[in-house]
Amino acid sequence: MKIAVLLATGFEEGESLFVVDILRRAGFDAESVSTTGELLVSGCQKLVAKADRLFGEDIRDYDMLVLPGGQPGANNLGADEKVLEMVRYFNENDKFIAAICAAPLVLYNAGISAGRTLTSYPTEKYRNMFKDCNYIEDQVVVVDGKLITSRGPATTLPFAYKLVEVLGGDAEALKEKMQYNFLCAHEVRK
Repeated sequence: MKIAVLLATGFEEGESLFVVDILRRAGFDAESVSTTGELLVSGCQKLVAKADRLFGEDIRDYDMLVLPGGQPGANNLGADEKVLEMVRYFNENDKFIAAICAAPLVLYNAGISAGRTLTSYPTEKYRNMFKDCNYIEDQVVVVDGKLITSRGPATTLPFAYKLVEVLGGDAEALKEKMQYNFLCAHEVRK
């Protein structure tokens, strides 16, 4: 399985780089893909990441497209016609599309969100944007067929583990190995 995690200027660092990390730990071929035309991409917290590769038409051969949030990263993805075209292609060809935080706006801009069940960062802006959807506010990760969405930076780990699961990987073993189950079972104390 090949996964492209798209990086636009202003991408949310955790929602992108940690997803690549977890997918690789699960044995998948996950790549960070710059949409800017340059390998070095600045995130919303001003961290600069070196993408594995540049965006191109061959992304059509991948199995999953991951859209991280962050601002202005999500807006930049949502304003990029080549990204929107690729999102439409993945949707039309029944391939996986995953979007977290503000990135579901890319789904809206691509015209593929109507009638879908999804979630996003919980603001009035997004609730209003997704009036033609079954918008879920009380779940961390929402799966609608091959569309996977999540809420924000703190939901990155459950989002990434769900991606591993839907791709056929052993998410439970990875959660155990990475101490995620331990974290979820214990309260952080002062």
